[in-house]
Order: sequence, then structure tokens, then C-alpha cells
Amino acid sequence: MDLNVVKTFIIAAEFNHFRKAAERLYISQPTVTVHIKQLEKELGVILFERVGKKLKLTEAGRSYLQHAKRLIEIYEEGISDLHSVSQGYTTTLKMAISPLIADNVLPFVLKQFLQTHPRVEISVEIIESAEIEKAVLEERVDIGLSCLPCFSPELEHTLLFSDKVILVAPHDGRDFESAPPLEEEELLASNYLLTHNHPAYWDDLRYTIKQFYPKTKMMRVSQTHITTRFIAEGLGISYLPSSTVRRELLEGRLLEVETKAFPLPEAKTFAITKYQHKVQKEFLRFLSRFRV
Repeated sequence: MDLNVVKTFIIAAEFNHFRKAAERLYISQPTVTVHIKQLEKELGVILFERVGKKLKLTEAGRSYLQHAKRLIEIYEEGISDLHSVSQGYTTTLKMAISPLIADNVLPFVLKQFLQTHPRVEISVEIIESAEIEKAVLEERVDIGLSCLPCFSPELEHTLLFSDKVILVAPHDGRDFESAPPLEEEELLASNYLLTHNHPAYWDDLRYTIKQFYPKTKMMRVSQTHITTRFIAEGLGISYLPSSTVRRELLEGRLLEVETKAFPLPEAKTFAITKYQHKVQKEFLRFLSRFRV
């Protein structure tokens, strides 16, 4: 089977239009027609039908489309593996990482790992923690680094790190030693509380805050690095994992506020795996030396 013909079919199915498929593939429209006819003859089915002036997939065409996509995917994976071998790589490690973890010290960790493991080819997919379990379960990735544990009985999760959560406020411009300490109650009364920048603890924390400070105004901001920027610009305050604002605290751009009203949660980092082959185990051992 000519894979170029299969690719033509996939693009034609995407557009439901032979001319647009031809433009995408940089071939003539008659060539697209020839490819489709050739594939239909080989498969023994009709793949497209005309309804008025419109073109659409037949039932057989819809059924074959998924197989065609998988066929091309397997071919491209094979080419990618061959290229990896020719470039000196001996194994690959595919990872799914939550934005919060990727935005922290992980780039430094990956750099160190690649320096000591130059024959490992790494690919990184940044996806939300809630989607990482599915990516590992479907074997799209070898390891997931997530802020959430997994619940599938087919997977294992390992707690890598626990990080204390702290209340963070913008610097008020006053001298650190002579100024009175910032008060949690006063800050919550006079600022927006930026929420849901960590996937694990916010629903319970919001409920607790409302019990103690029912008039707190809240603003949902889903990304930690955006939350940090908003706080620095004076748009609000938030409860964040301490490691995510370590630099801003050291540089004095943000302030940690002492909290006494209720205990704060911990932010956790988990490694999620379906199999633990040699390269996965080695990466997890290496990662355990650092604080993500």
C-alpha cells in the first residue's frame, strides 16, 4: 500500500474537499482524485460520497479513517526511531509534565540528567495534571509528573516531594525590619484572593477560608506563574507552594504572610508510571535528588 495515497485520504477526509486537500498537499486536484480511486479499489469500498454539492465520508470511509491515521502514526514512529538511532540515541523517555512543575526547577533537572545520560532522547508534553493520568494509562508517555495522585489500578504513583503552602502578598514598600507584620485577616478583607492556581488543594481551602473569612473576594487564576505576576502587580494575594515563589521572596518582590487561623495544606508532586523499565527507574532515582 502506498502511504502517500493513505495520507491523501486523511487530508481529504479532514477537509471533505478534494481541492482543499490538493492545496494542503501541494499536488493537483486530479492527483487527489486518482489517489482516492486507487485506495478505494485496493480496499474494495467507496470512501466518499456526494450529497448535493458537498462531499462526505461514507460509513466505510469513517471506519477506515481511524485505521489510516494509526497506520501513518506507526510509520512515522518507526522513522523517528531510526533517526534517533542514527543520531546516537539508544532509548527514549516520553514525559507528561504539569505546567506548575515545568515552570519550576525541572528545566535545570532535565539539563543535568541529559549531561549524565547523553544517549537518552527525551520528549516533554506539557499538560494539566488532571490529564496526565490518562496520558500514562494510554501509554502516550512513559512518566507523568503531576500535582495529583492517580486512581487507576493499572498505574503506580510515587510521592516525590511535599511542599508547604504559604500566603503570599505583594511587597508593600515598607521597611522589612521596622514595619508591622502583615495580617492575614486584613489582607483577605482588602484584596482579591487568587484561587485555583494549583489543582489539588483549592476546593477544600476555599471552603475553609469562607468559614473563617466569609467576606473574602475571590478571583480564579488557573496558572501559578500568572498568579505570581498578578500578586507582584498588586492585583491580589494567594496561597501558593513555597517553591514556586522562592526567587520572588528572596528578591523581595513578594512577601510571605504568617497565618494562624487554620492549618494550610501541602502541595505534592507525584511521579505516575504504568511500567518501570530501566530508563524510568533511572530518571526517578535522579529526580529524587532534587527538589521540584
